[in-house]
Amino acid sequence: MFAAASLTEAFQELGRGFEAENPGVVVTFNFAGSQALRTQIEEGAAADMFASASLKEMEQLAAEGMLSGVAWTFATNLLTIVVPPDNPADLESPLDLARPGVKLVLAAEQVPAGGYARQLIDRLAGVYGASFSEAVRENVVSSEDNVKQIVAKVQLGEADAGIVYETDALAAASLITIAIPPEQNVVAEYPIAVLAQATNGHLAAAFVEYLLSPDGLATLEGWGFRPPL
Repeated sequence: MFAAASLTEAFQELGRGFEAENPGVVVTFNFAGSQALRTQIEEGAAADMFASASLKEMEQLAAEGMLSGVAWTFATNLLTIVVPPDNPADLESPLDLARPGVKLVLAAEQVPAGGYARQLIDRLAGVYGASFSEAVRENVVSSEDNVKQIVAKVQLGEADAGIVYETDALAAASLITIAIPPEQNVVAEYPIAVLAQATNGHLAAAFVEYLLSPDGLATLEGWGFRPPL
């Protein structure tokens, strides 16, 4: 199963639950940025199922005829700002991301989380002024391949702040979060689909059914995911 990096903790728990209900079945995950996973699938990587943090990546595979049936949107996510436990830059609000010298880490622009983060910065500029967006972009010291790498850099003190999903912040309990005003936040939608190249298509379809069951949805909620729009 190929799944977005932000799904790591939730899907690992779901995988254990699915294995418990299907003795003898072993679930193997490949977690990475959704754009990297899409490329791997296009290049013929062995995969039965794809869960993305972006409708764009799934729609591209659908247009290429690489899905078996339709994709289901099973969850949504919001963004938040994370800072190290000692908050060395003394950040208190999103406005502080524009202060000179703040070291900010984002996902790369082609990564769903990176695209969402830049949308967020532009939305916040509507509140804080046109210069906010440019100032924040000048503070970006690294663009990562997925959100887990952002979390790691903030945990190691290599950055003053990072923009990640709420679920990543929940999984990294040691980090401090700075809330984003709901009016400016960006909603990430998560679709899942069985792949046309699947060799275990029936099991992949069964996992999707398990994911969408009350138990599966409860697991997602426990890791901070929100219902579909």
